[in-house]
Amino acid sequence: MKGKEAEHKKQYQILIKTSNFKLHQNNTYMKAYVFPGQGAQFTGMGKDLYEQSPLAKEMFEKANEILGFRITDLMFEGSDEDLKQTKVTQPAIFLHSVILAKTLGDSFQPEMTAGHSLGEFSALVAAGALSFEDGLKLVSQRALAMQKACEKEPSTMAAIVGLEDNVVEEVCDSIEDVVVAANYNCPGQLVISGSISGIDKACEVLKEKGAKRALKLPVGGAFHSPLMEPARAELAKAIEETNIVKPVCPVYQNVSAKPFTDPAEIKENLIAQLTAPVRWTQTVQNMIADGATHFTEIGPGKVLQGLIKKIDRSAEAESIGQFQQ
Repeated sequence: MKGKEAEHKKQYQILIKTSNFKLHQNNTYMKAYVFPGQGAQFTGMGKDLYEQSPLAKEMFEKANEILGFRITDLMFEGSDEDLKQTKVTQPAIFLHSVILAKTLGDSFQPEMTAGHSLGEFSALVAAGALSFEDGLKLVSQRALAMQKACEKEPSTMAAIVGLEDNVVEEVCDSIEDVVVAANYNCPGQLVISGSISGIDKACEVLKEKGAKRALKLPVGGAFHSPLMEPARAELAKAIEETNIVKPVCPVYQNVSAKPFTDPAEIKENLIAQLTAPVRWTQTVQNMIADGATHFTEIGPGKVLQGLIKKIDRSAEAESIGQFQQ
């Protein structure tokens, strides 16, 4: 055990030195961990962790065993096409985020956590509400259920930039086909989700309304929309049967953007999340209102760091995505 603790401490000190992370000692400093969702993946993600940290290597090999295939081969050497498969993407991002957070050691703990969509599962593991093994199993089941729902009915998503949320919502409501607001990412950036014909119509109207951009996204389906109902129903049973305990700190969940510590409520929110919008703007605002002074994004990419700065320019936000020496 002492060897692992020494390894944790060594890795923590390296990360402090090689990132822009600043360790504050005063009581007014409150740390928040945030975890990215689908879209942050890249070939080679986590390879440095696997090669340099015995703890990370052990966790990655455990993941290969749980999943029944070597996801590490796809993460480290796979093609972009391999990583774009929902059944690969979701567990890959979860693993990179959670294992990186674990290697930071006991001295690097959040006082609140949140995750964007898939990232909510990473946040729950970081907060101790969900075990690594159970989290990975749920994420894998979630990915497969979502992929099946996508195949059932052709659907997509689109990013709308430069309009007020209420304008986008009104246009979505006016379209006869299924189109809903799916991700409230930051002021002036809202992702909509729905049927392909519905998204096409909505994008056309939103451009007429003055949207700077209405860009269809390269995703497999309409995540966070009513079209994910088959996946929600399938995943509900698995979530209900999973052991979720009270987290060590509040977890701000996507469905309401509010903090939760009650296991029963956490489960309800995880189930609802598949067909409900990700309220990221409100989540960050609520975390700041509740005392968060520094956000650290853990995992691949720097998407959330950028969104946080757009939500509140005064927010201190950084990212740790790699193990460096």
